[in-house]
Amino acid sequence: MASARPPALDWTARRAPSLEEFEIMAEAAFRHLPRKFRRYCEDLVIRVEDFPEDDILLEFDAESEFELLGLFRGRDLAHRESVATGQLPNMVHLYRRPILDVWAEGDDSLGDLVRHVLVHEIGHHFGLSDEDMERLEEEAH
Repeated sequence: MASARPPALDWTARRAPSLEEFEIMAEAAFRHLPRKFRRYCEDLVIRVEDFPEDDILLEFDAESEFELLGLFRGRDLAHRESVATGQLPNMVHLYRRPILDVWAEGDDSLGDLVRHVLVHEIGHHFGLSDEDMERLEEEAH
């Protein structure tokens, strides 16, 4: 009796996406967000890095550089009256290696995971707390 399983992917030549490829994936995830949502993100900068910097790890009391998948830096829209001279733009950081680590251990596609982390960090740009976002995710399921 023949198996109905699809042929296995040949992983011998595959490699993890580079920083550049990860940036392209993040840009695509951002472009697929609703236009109304993106409109409030015009000044938002999205950066992809391999790991958080050491000062970020210390600030969050992280035990490992794999602990943070992403980070929002700046003033959320609810507390931002106007952009002052010399003020850095709001930034979302996506950390490639920790995201790849979670992806390797889970069932989600890499694209879905990147989109999830991106949306979570953009949620902070809108002024939502981690608790707010957890509640919204629970309500959505």
